[in-house]
Order: sequence, then C-alpha cells, then structure tokens
Amino acid sequence: MIEILAWLVIVPLAASLLYLGAELLLGLFPLDTASGPLSPPPRILLLVPAHDEAAGVGATVMALRTVVPAADILVIADNCRDDTAAAARAAGARVAERDDPTRRGKGYAMAFGRDQVAADPPDVVIIVDADCRLSAGSAERLAAQAIARDRPIQAAYLMTANGDASPLVAVSNFAVLIKNVVRARGLVRLGGGGLLFGTGMAFPWPLFRTLPLATSDAVEDLGLGLWLARQGIAVDLDERSQVTSPAAALASSRAQRSRWEHGFLLTASRQGLPLLAGGIAAASRHRAALGAHLLVPPLALLMLLALTGLAVAGAAGAASGHWLPFLILAAAFTFAVTLLLVAWWRHARRDLALAALLRIPLYMMWKIPIYIGFFTRRQTGWNRTRRPGEED
Repeated sequence: MIEILAWLVIVPLAASLLYLGAELLLGLFPLDTASGPLSPPPRILLLVPAHDEAAGVGATVMALRTVVPAADILVIADNCRDDTAAAARAAGARVAERDDPTRRGKGYAMAFGRDQVAADPPDVVIIVDADCRLSAGSAERLAAQAIARDRPIQAAYLMTANGDASPLVAVSNFAVLIKNVVRARGLVRLGGGGLLFGTGMAFPWPLFRTLPLATSDAVEDLGLGLWLARQGIAVDLDERSQVTSPAAALASSRAQRSRWEHGFLLTASRQGLPLLAGGIAAASRHRAALGAHLLVPPLALLMLLALTGLAVAGAAGAASGHWLPFLILAAAFTFAVTLLLVAWWRHARRDLALAALLRIPLYMMWKIPIYIGFFTRRQTGWNRTRRPGEED
C-alpha cells in the first residue's frame, strides 16, 4: 500500500518536472524570427484597454507615439472612476468610453474597441496594456509577421524593476522571464505554437474580427490562445519584439497574481487533459504540447509540490525499503532545477544576483497563500495592480 501511494505521488510530479525540463532545454537559445518590412507599411491600431489608469495612461500614449508615430492609438476607458479618458485624450490618443458595470473584464473592453474601428478597420491590431512600453521597431515587426504568416504574433513580455527593488521582486521578474521567454521558446519548438500573454499581442484584422473577445474570463489571454489552438491556429513568438511593464511591489501584486494563477489552475484542471488526449488522438503536436504545458503547475507551486513529494516518497522508501519512486522523482527534480540554473546563468545573472537567487524559497513561501486561496477565496475578476509609486 505504501509503495502504491509513493507511485501515485511521484508519477504526475515527475512527468511535470520532465516536461518543464524539456521546455527549458529547448528554450535556452533564441528562435529564428527574421522578418522584413512590408511595402506599403500596414495600418496599425494600438488598442489599449484601461481601467482607472489616469495616473499613467498619458505617459503610455506618449511613449507609444514616440516609437510608433504612424500608428492609430485607441484607448478604451473601461468602467473608469477617474480621469483616464481625459488623460488619454490630452496625450493625443483616440478614446472610447465604456460604462457597463455588469459586464466587467478586459475581454469586454477589447471587444468594445473592436466595434469602434469595424467600419474602417486597420490591417493589424496590437493589444498593449495601459502600463506597458513597446520597444522601438516592435510594432512594425509584429505587424509584418502577423500579415505575412496570417496568424497571431506574441512579443516577448518582461517585467522591469528599478535599482532599489527588493530581491524578491527580482526573483519574481526572473520567474516571468522563465515563463514568457524561455518556456515560451520551448513550447514553440515542441508544439509549433505558443500562448498569448495579454499584452504585445498582434492580430491580422481578418482574424481579430472573428475572435470571441467579449467574455469575463479572468485569464482571457490564456483562453483566447486555447480557442485559437482548437481552430488549428498557432500563436508565433517574436522575441525580438519586446513589451515591458514595471514590476509592482510584491504586496501590491498579490491580487493580480492570484487572479492569473487561479485562472490558470482552473483552466488547466478543465482543459489540460482533454487537450492533451485530443491532440494525441488527432496527431496534433500543437494541441498535445499545449495540453502538456497546462498540466505543469506554476513554477513556485510545482517546486513546493515536488519537495513535498520527495518527502513523502522518502518516508515511504524508509518504511518499505522501496526507493525507486524517490530516486525517479529526485532525478526529475534535479533535471528541472539544473536547467533553471542554466537558464538563470544564460539570461538573468546580470539582473538577479546569486544572493537574490538564494531567496527563491522565501518567494515560494510568499506564494503559498495564493495557492491556498484557490480553494478558499478564488480570485476571478479583472483587477488593477497598484503601479510603482502607488503603494503608499
């Protein structure tokens, strides 16, 4: 009985660790995403959903105008209680105001924005969150690839922090880099397509007008990527295009992280196995890889579960003398952790010092209430994270 319990514990954990390791291994090196400019250049719409962003939306609009001067910028002031609309207009953006408290969520805001331009549509729509910045040339690259490949293109999405950010914020930013760049590369190589990150997403208009945007899904980007996969449409990653967002203090970001991680866990529990099984049955490498990706828990949760599993398997081995489950899980854990360290060395050692890296256990402990909250007080609404400088 003890041996059976040990196997039940280690098999799913070892499978998740091995798949994580495979994504990390295949994601250590950049993708080949060469693309040239289009002639004539496409008409680009930068669509900016904004909820109570008066303090920063003006700076966002001006920054976007600087790097993409020819683009049309449309800000959707969605259920705002402040001067978001006025601030966006003063910065030079077109603004559409939406007031519908019964249907709240970024998906509804994007659908509303689509309706505003349907009569005279652009060639490409790029979604940019109200606190984000696009690097120079990114919009043009994303637009050119979206048109040339006739599919969604996702920019690399990273968090930035100032010099006095806490070590735990640096650890959190490293986790985002692992998810949005390293693992994203690996997923593309494994399955031929990736997922969407909510900002820095480019869509050719003929596809954008068909998307099921108007939902209250707390992780609308994840749901949209999975919907596209079921239609046989892969999302490409262009890591040379980059969108960044300033990292908030951990205390201010707990609700936002809860929303995303709760939404991911709920989506994974409902769609992970069916997507994996359906992909295998249909010989769809894309859907099978996405299903397997969903079945890998968020990084901190996976490490917590793996350490717990090692303790259980170790206790079972000591009681029964049957050490094979423990050894298999230990090998899978070592494989994944080694590749995480290699990814840190290649991509993050300049921004995340070794002393800060050693604080990862504290970061994992900080996230435990988020995972407990999945069962006790699940976060499902579109909530706004307090920006840097708003924490006081």
